[in-house]
Amino acid sequence: MSARELDAAGITDPGLRDSYERCRQLNAAHGKTYYLATLLLPPAKRPYVHALYGFARYADEIVDDLGSTLTEAEKADWLVGWGAQFLADMRAGGSAHPISRAVVDTVRRWDIPLSLFEDFLTSMRMDLTVTDYPTYPDLMGYVWGSAAVIGLQMVPVLEPTVPRAVAEPYAVDLGVAFQLSNFIRDVGEDLRRGRLYLPGEDLELFGVDRDRLARGVVDGRVRRLLAYEIARTRELYRAAEPGVRLLHPTSRDCIRTAIRLYGGILDEVERADYQVLDRRVAVGPARRARVAVPGLARAYAARRS
Repeated sequence: MSARELDAAGITDPGLRDSYERCRQLNAAHGKTYYLATLLLPPAKRPYVHALYGFARYADEIVDDLGSTLTEAEKADWLVGWGAQFLADMRAGGSAHPISRAVVDTVRRWDIPLSLFEDFLTSMRMDLTVTDYPTYPDLMGYVWGSAAVIGLQMVPVLEPTVPRAVAEPYAVDLGVAFQLSNFIRDVGEDLRRGRLYLPGEDLELFGVDRDRLARGVVDGRVRRLLAYEIARTRELYRAAEPGVRLLHPTSRDCIRTAIRLYGGILDEVERADYQVLDRRVAVGPARRARVAVPGLARAYAARRS
């Protein structure tokens, strides 16, 4: 993170600046699509988005790091302990943790409800014990905390031009769409972690079971299942799109670009003939550049005006 961004955001304390930089590094390393979209925001807003992403990514790494040597019980102890300390720090108004410090500062500056972080931590704990979801509503119970609340955390930073309550349903739909896109792309990877984020009722509808997916062969039934999940996810993107116009002009290109990039994940899954059981498809650098460069130009013009 450049000193210019931190200066523009009014972040002057050296320790706090270091914490924001650590969050930025997490965003850059693990959220390339999200990080690229963040560059379309004014410099003064970027550190706060990095902090919110850093919080989510730090917790996610505790749960999902395939290279971790910790047992599930040890992961649970770490997550519960860190989460409890974070919430205590939030209530106290400050933190010494290298990631939490920036997040606490962001939450206080933008008046973000603490309940959104409590719900997120609840879903992260679910990942340590819950391995599948029988119905779509069951999955949405998890996704509320893992994704919808992240959209709601972002709303104040994006500065809607309408009351927050008007913009929030669109943020929820978009957060869920992002998460479902990742679930579709990562079916094979999630299975290797022992989890499946496609509703059991959908698998049954198309004559697919967990063992069939674990074999890694994409046949006609699996293709139809994944096409069904993609169609439902695209409906959420369409529902979220009108909400972009409710944001401050300097925030719109960031979200439009994120929609196009995350929606591009679904395009890539289709282009790969739904081969997501033994590989992880991604939006390539060339496409990311084609999407982002025009947005960067518009975002710069919006900031100047």
